[in-house]
Amino acid sequence: MSDSHVHIRSEGLSAEIDPFGAQLFALRDADGKDLLWDGDPTFWTGRAPVLFPIVGALNGDRYRLGEREFSLPKHGFARHRLFEIVEASVDRAVFRLRWDEETLAVYPFQFELDLAFALTGASLTITATVRNLDPDASMPASFGFHPALRRPLPYGQPRADHALVFEHDELAPIRRVDTDGLVLPDAVPTPVEGATLALRDDLFTNDAVVFDRFTSRQLTYGADAGPHLDVAFPDTELLGVWTKPGADYVCIEPWHGWADPAGYSGDFWDKPGVFTVEPGGERAMVMSITLRRP
Repeated sequence: MSDSHVHIRSEGLSAEIDPFGAQLFALRDADGKDLLWDGDPTFWTGRAPVLFPIVGALNGDRYRLGEREFSLPKHGFARHRLFEIVEASVDRAVFRLRWDEETLAVYPFQFELDLAFALTGASLTITATVRNLDPDASMPASFGFHPALRRPLPYGQPRADHALVFEHDELAPIRRVDTDGLVLPDAVPTPVEGATLALRDDLFTNDAVVFDRFTSRQLTYGADAGPHLDVAFPDTELLGVWTKPGADYVCIEPWHGWADPAGYSGDFWDKPGVFTVEPGGERAMVMSITLRRP
């Protein structure tokens, strides 16, 4: 915990946000029980990183814009930058990252990225707004949420009983990534049975389970008995689910964009999942987490 963190609360939840990376640092219920992973370095120091302006890995850590080539680390640079606090009240906080000379060297666009966190009752809503401040040129981008939720949740149910239950049956094949984090060309049969994804550790031996043909825009996480978390993501078309075998978290990751396909050498503008923000325009994406008690 740091004195620089911003704290917000409602009658049902409290949250702590680190301005470095605009990362959700803690999410607790009204009794102070932790719902978010604690960043134990034994497994993973992250908690809920912000993925921008790319999601996942680039082929060779590089991408091309026309005749120019640039380098970016996995998931981009936003998670490694200090955001400005532009609003902080009892139940809401807004953080902002804006282009500068350092970002122009690796991502040559005049962007502004806002992360707004708002608590209402037992719900946390996170709104990411990507703006293109250039009045003349369009801007390509990707964005992703990456919160790590406790597994098990702190309500006495066994870790092995926790699962994801989608809004709809999800029978379409899924995608996996290779050892470099690049999307493999062939889809594989889904591990979802009906609407339920059992969170077996062996599912994640080879990194994330990636849904690119799913229809649900919300799901429920938890065990059959006890409180659940309802997770909604109405504006994103891809979903990653990830953990490390044996770790006490699961990441539920709504994405607009994903890693390069294996062997990809095309232009960033043509990469699957990249969206375009028109000159002077913006694009907003929302994720919400709601604690639902029996």
